[in-house]
Amino acid sequence: MTAIAVTIAGSDSSGGAGIQADLKTFSALGVYGASVITALTAQNTKGVTGIRDVPPEFIGEQIDAVFSDLVVDAVKIGMLSTAAAIQAVTEGLDRHGQTKVVLDPVMVATSGDRLLQPDAVEMLVQLLIPRALVITPNLPEAAALLGRPIAESEHAMRGQAERLILLGAKAVLIKGGHGTGAESIDLLVGHDTVLRLAAPRIETQSTHGTGCTLSSAIAAGLAKGLPLQDAAREAKDFVTGAIAAANRLTIGSGHGPVHHLHRWWERTGKKKSDAFGINGE
Repeated sequence: MTAIAVTIAGSDSSGGAGIQADLKTFSALGVYGASVITALTAQNTKGVTGIRDVPPEFIGEQIDAVFSDLVVDAVKIGMLSTAAAIQAVTEGLDRHGQTKVVLDPVMVATSGDRLLQPDAVEMLVQLLIPRALVITPNLPEAAALLGRPIAESEHAMRGQAERLILLGAKAVLIKGGHGTGAESIDLLVGHDTVLRLAAPRIETQSTHGTGCTLSSAIAAGLAKGLPLQDAAREAKDFVTGAIAAANRLTIGSGHGPVHHLHRWWERTGKKKSDAFGINGE
């Protein structure tokens, strides 16, 4: 059977985040990707200039069309800007019995632009967090969901993850990319487990789409049948490589995207070189 994952998220017209990042990630990790678009954004590497929400009833129509035909192995949920969109997605998940759900509570873009309306936050907490297998907030998002200061230590990160579990989350991957120090540390916290995922912190301005990419990489792993911890490890390695390779791209003049297809572009380049007898062969 072909592994299939669905992203339910907003469209990024510049291609670095949202639906576009998710589909690139699914493909790079060997998973067929389908999509349900919740919002259209006018944005580039410098910021978001406009948002047009998809009507909630049409979000539901997309969900029904996809899930009634495709055998979906995992779902990633990203940008849901309104309470009505959250309600539509919740009802769609329930109709189609989806349980392998990765929820990325997208609240603010890399550029600082708000993507989730304030009145929708409570709905997100009440309806979607309890339905997710894992939620993937970064440090500011975790703090905003809990109404607390941003965590500044691993101990504080674990504490906030445990509080999110009390809100109904089955597991929480709290991301340390906004932190400081030589390592970027994420913690995958379950009811009785903690997995520490560390990687060297990479100095780059090209970080657009990192959160979307990580959550969709986890969904890809789940779609392939990996246990959550293994899916999280694979996702961390993939995102770290995509960030490290980001400066090989020249995209825009602001926060450029990570390099989702770095593994494939490198292979393609080597094959072309071999074909033309380059590198002394």
